[in-house]
Order: sequence, then structure tokens, then C-alpha cells
Amino acid sequence: MGVLGAGRIAGSFSDAVRESTASSVVAVGSRDVGKAAAFAEQHAPGATAHGSYADLVADPDVDAVYVATPHSHHHEHALLGIAAGKPLLVEKAFTRNRAEAVEVLDAARDAGVFVMEAMKTRHLPHVAAIRTLVARGEIGEVVAVSGSYEAAFPYDPSSRIFDPALAGGGLLDIGVYPIAFAMDLLGAPEDVVATGYLTETGVDAQATVVLRYGDRASATLSTSVRTPTPATFTIGGTSGSIRIAEHAFGPTTFTVEWADGGRKEFDGFAPDGKQYEAAEVARCLAAGAVESARMPWQETLDLMRVLDLAREQLGVVYPGE
Repeated sequence: MGVLGAGRIAGSFSDAVRESTASSVVAVGSRDVGKAAAFAEQHAPGATAHGSYADLVADPDVDAVYVATPHSHHHEHALLGIAAGKPLLVEKAFTRNRAEAVEVLDAARDAGVFVMEAMKTRHLPHVAAIRTLVARGEIGEVVAVSGSYEAAFPYDPSSRIFDPALAGGGLLDIGVYPIAFAMDLLGAPEDVVATGYLTETGVDAQATVVLRYGDRASATLSTSVRTPTPATFTIGGTSGSIRIAEHAFGPTTFTVEWADGGRKEFDGFAPDGKQYEAAEVARCLAAGAVESARMPWQETLDLMRVLDLAREQLGVVYPGE
């Protein structure tokens, strides 16, 4: 696999691939070949360092590409990889908006190239266990979901978190996780309501997003770039509940509690978690698939629609949109 981008997330992904899968990172691309070489030395010893993204996707030793640049550039770099015929794992959020996602997926469909959004929660052990419990009806019908992912980032208007030109803000960076988790359980919502406030640079500092499913269910999800609170998630059913007390969006533990007082705990803790999405890419490519059944293209488009609606209500607009 080749890694397009040499930042922190790309590093943790490469470490997870090296330490926990049968795959390997054989090349890394950056706009600075020196940065690519330093990245390879630290995270992927022996990998080829490329001084351009075009050189990375053209590398014949690269059988798939992980796109790990800022959200603002996913569209451009995904199209670059598709044009080179490379299967792609594109870091979440998939693109800045749904229109860009449609362009990428249409190009992939026309070229017959595998593409998957890197939504690691879809592939984690505790999420698989929760889906099984819910499918068996062990907590009854799911009617209420709540979750949050918040972090405190030092304010720097030039950083990717706060810069509109880099599609910054909490929603696309970390808020996407609880929203995607809720949609994994409940599907695409009928209605989206968002409230919050913006940073001085005009990206979302704090947001609460309510997904409404008529009289069937609702989900209340929140994110912030200013509060270092634990990432939690709760699934309320008609006969029980599932609670993830912290680290909800990495491999972790959860507790099931029933109305009759019964209780069960599941331990799915593991380091990082990106190894599971890398393994899903390997399985899909071995099967000749162009999309993952666990993160299909339509669900990426549904998620981008929710993020678009939330940003519209919050007043977040990125340059060029």
C-alpha cells in the first residue's frame, strides 16, 4: 500500500498496518521528498519516498493508496488515484461535501476502481458485537442514540482544524464519528437539525446535530474542538441499553444493561484501530470488489448529505463551495 500524505494520521495508519496486519506500506508521497523520507524512516522502514503525489500513484509497487491529506484535498487526490487505476482508502470525512463525493464515486464507478471511506468505526470489534446484539433484538427496538466526540485543540488559525481553506472544524474531523455510528445503526435520517457556534475563522467550534427518524427514533450527537471530554456513546432500546463510557470510536469496551437489572460487559480493546479498515481493503481487493459492504458508497453519500445540512445550518462555508 502507498500512503498519500505524511502527517500524523498517516503515521498512525502506517504504524497500525505494520504492527497488526499482513499488509505493508511500500511507499509514501509528500510534496516534500525529505518529509516523505523522514516519514518512511519512522513509520514504514524500507518504503520508497516520493516527492509528489503523482509519483506515488504511478509507483508500480503500490497496489492501493491511502489518502491522508486534509479534507479540502481528498477530492483532488482521490481523482488522481482513480486516474492511475489505484484502489483507494480515503480518510474521513470523504470529501468537503456531497457534490465532491459524487464526482469521486462516479469516476470510480466508470473506471471500475475500488474506493472506500476510511470510517474505522465500521470495522471495529466492539462495533461488530454491538451490531450483532442489536440485530438479535437483545435491547429491543433502538429508539434513542446519543454520542459525542470532543477535543481541545490549541487555537491556531493556520492549522487544519481552524482553517476554512483546509475544510476545518469539528464536524468533518471528529464529529463525523458519532454521526456515522448513529447512521450505521439507524440508517439515513428523515431530518437533520444542527445548532452550535463558530470559531473566529468561521469553522464550527461546537455543534450538536439531531438526526430525526419520524416517530421511530432520534439521535443526538455533539462535537467540539474546545472541550477535552471523553468520547462516549449510548444506544437506548425498548428493553435495554448499551453504553460506551469512553474512547467510543476506537477499539474499546461497552456495557449492556437490561430493564430487569441484568448486565453484561464486552472487552474489545486494542491499540489504534486503523488496522481493521486496512484489513477490510485487503479482503475487498482479494474478492475483486469495488466497494465495501460495511462502508458502501451510498452510505458515504448519505453521511456527506447530513454533514452538508449541518454545516448549512451552522453557517460554515468553505472557500470555493
